[in-house]
Amino acid sequence: MLVRNVDVGGERVDVRIKDGLIEALSDHLPALDHERVVEGKGGALLPGLHDHHIHLNATAAALQSVHCGPTEVEDEQQLIAALHRNPGGDWLRGIGYHPSVAGEIDRDWLDKYGPDRPVRIQHRSGRMWIFNSRAIAVLDANIPDDGRLVDGDVLVRQALGSQRPDLGQLIKKLLSFGITGVTEVTPGNDRLDLEHYLRAARPLRLSIMGGEDLHAVDGRHAANIGPLKIHNHDHDLPPLSALTDSIKKAHAHGRAVAVHCVTRAELMLSLAAIQDAGPSHGDRIEHAAIADAAAIEWIKRLDLTVVTQPHFVAERGAAYLRDVDRDDLPYLWPLKSFLDAGIRLAAGSDAPFGDCNPWKAMASAATRPEGLEPHEAVTAEQALALYIKPVEDAGGEARIIEKGATADLCLLDRSWSDARNVLAEVSVRATWISGEMVYDSISSTRPQSSAV
Repeated sequence: MLVRNVDVGGERVDVRIKDGLIEALSDHLPALDHERVVEGKGGALLPGLHDHHIHLNATAAALQSVHCGPTEVEDEQQLIAALHRNPGGDWLRGIGYHPSVAGEIDRDWLDKYGPDRPVRIQHRSGRMWIFNSRAIAVLDANIPDDGRLVDGDVLVRQALGSQRPDLGQLIKKLLSFGITGVTEVTPGNDRLDLEHYLRAARPLRLSIMGGEDLHAVDGRHAANIGPLKIHNHDHDLPPLSALTDSIKKAHAHGRAVAVHCVTRAELMLSLAAIQDAGPSHGDRIEHAAIADAAAIEWIKRLDLTVVTQPHFVAERGAAYLRDVDRDDLPYLWPLKSFLDAGIRLAAGSDAPFGDCNPWKAMASAATRPEGLEPHEAVTAEQALALYIKPVEDAGGEARIIEKGATADLCLLDRSWSDARNVLAEVSVRATWISGEMVYDSISSTRPQSSAV
């Protein structure tokens, strides 16, 4: 394939793709016989994006769910309307609820204001489900009387059955954003989940985190087996020795660890455990939502990778300003401080708990909302770099367009000089994985001599 007139590093060139690789970059490359020609129209040709932190099954399910929190739903009346918008007798699954909408809703509230069907609503944190009486009766499980179940995903999955969602709609959506690979980070991923992703998430490049069940799996032929995902909770942190032992065990199996850290306590415990276990290349801190100068220095000393979610300051800024301790606000979701310290940094959506559109996330990284430390904003180029790290190494160098590179690519609807100032408005015209066009919103032409 020949992609004509594209912006690569500020220069207009033609790019030839052959056998899954970039074979040539030059001015005015002649079209070969039987070679498909794509007109780039001056759009930026970039490495395909990678979402380094996403929950595929949950995000696929969210596409079929009712949004129950900001910004789609802001108050109680809007929530009631949303729950009644699609009548039916089967399960209604809501996501993204936040108490700012209607307070601490429970079983009684859902029975009074919700529809007469089984209803379960997930809190925005992802840690709590709220059920109505119809749902509790169907589940026939040990649900608290008030219908508020915390950290009960395994129980719910067992009660509802283990059928996994169709990922097709989600994969198409990700490809349309120029995403060519993802890192699946759900802590409970096991071998059956791995097989599901390998079947259902094609053609994306995959790195799969999960539990200890994946320690002995060699999936390098089809997917990169990622770090052991450790998800501790601030209210029930494990002893330092127990966390250290889990990290040592993962390292002994040749796996790094990725530790969920959204509070100071979670981060401090995790850093202490990694230090005691001895850090290993690829060890990651997920989120690092609150990190002051001392924590950043410690992360640097351990040579860890941080995978952050820059869009949360835009999506949740008002709630942060209202709910986060004032002493923590200056250290909330740092970006530039990490880069200035020389810390390995990448980004992911944490979908479905955040928007999976990477261009909106880049815009948030480059323009912090008022009240949330504007000096933590980064340049558009630095924001882009967070999404073009290698699939197997979120802390690696950003990939570039060069001869011999794997042709995982995305073509924008405008040059980079135009895109960098309006990142949230960017559209992707085409996406390639290993040289195959897997998303195409443009028309292409072929030379008259082509017999294809």
